[in-house]
Amino acid sequence: MPLARARRYRGRVRKFLLSPGIWSAIFPAIGLARSSKNGPRDWRLVLLWLSLGIGIALAVGDVLEKSRQAEIEELEQRY
Repeated sequence: MPLARARRYRGRVRKFLLSPGIWSAIFPAIGLARSSKNGPRDWRLVLLWLSLGIGIALAVGDVLEKSRQAEIEELEQRY
């Protein structure tokens, strides 16, 4: 993998790893996994997993949108 491409990839991953929105969406998965393992399995558990997935999707979408907006602003400043 060329060096420039590797740097771009690392930058893309970094913005996800350093995002507090991503972390706050992922941390509830630990407790949910424990409760799934030990608790009753009914329709409420499915809704909990569904809401966790939606929360993570929204957090990822927010990071991508902020990244696109930053790129647009950077391009506007150049020209």
